[in-house]
Amino acid sequence: MSTSGGLERQLRTSRFVITAEITPPVSSDPQDLLERALPLRGLADAVNVTDGASARAHMDSLTAAGLMVRNGIEPILQLTCRDRNRIALQSLLLGAAAQGVTNLLALRGDDPSAGDQPDARAVFDLDASALLRTAATLRDSAQLPNGRPVRGRLPFFLGAADMPVDPPPDWQPQSLQRKLDAGAQFLQTQFCMDAQVLRRYVDRLADFGLRERAFLIVGLAPLASARSARWIREKLFGSIIPDAIVTRMEGAADPVSEGRRICLELMQQYREIPGVAGVHLMAPLNEAAVPPVIREFRAACGVA
Repeated sequence: MSTSGGLERQLRTSRFVITAEITPPVSSDPQDLLERALPLRGLADAVNVTDGASARAHMDSLTAAGLMVRNGIEPILQLTCRDRNRIALQSLLLGAAAQGVTNLLALRGDDPSAGDQPDARAVFDLDASALLRTAATLRDSAQLPNGRPVRGRLPFFLGAADMPVDPPPDWQPQSLQRKLDAGAQFLQTQFCMDAQVLRRYVDRLADFGLRERAFLIVGLAPLASARSARWIREKLFGSIIPDAIVTRMEGAADPVSEGRRICLELMQQYREIPGVAGVHLMAPLNEAAVPPVIREFRAACGVA
């Protein structure tokens, strides 16, 4: 079953999209990967496949993405600059296109010192913007950066990471500007669970003429507990979870259900914010909560 290009089509028709995320298993068994991915088939518009998340070894993201394509799930292939030089990254881009994997999210990658093999050497031959520029060159010019011609189609839809902030008066979106100039077409953000902050952030992007340059997909979590909310806020840099949500989770008789309600409420609010194209659902240690949230949101909106 071909899934290539569905996310881009949905975004270009102004449909509010929902993406999700899985971490490939520490396994060589394809079934272990599919057990994580198949519950999202037919629900999420696309599913991110992380690449050595937390600087730990897993099934590689391209193999996982290829398995997903063959099972009717549209992947967003995360590629980090940490583990490969430019030659290896260019080869992976060719391999991705060959397997029908066209959605790419270019990332720097966590430093190995944060992982379980801290003596590993990082590469960082390219940064995320350079990787985006490389993929755009392959797609638009059918050649490698050194001018060598490339055969075949490379219909990449290019993404970058973003981090909403409550912008102070002197804030400048320099990092985001570089990624957009390098070719980013969509943005997926860190957790931002504050609608007012998000509105102010999107308004400032509009002030700089950036709001219309890429599709903004905002990170949300169906929280499992007040403890998990605090952990995300404290451990995942750039995450925004206001005190009011932590307090609400602390007072909930059923924190899991309350976390789902909060997520659904924010999804409804974000759907109404001009410049927000969708949400990206991530649920550390709570992955089973994501499919029911998507199902409930689509039912409430009358969208299949």
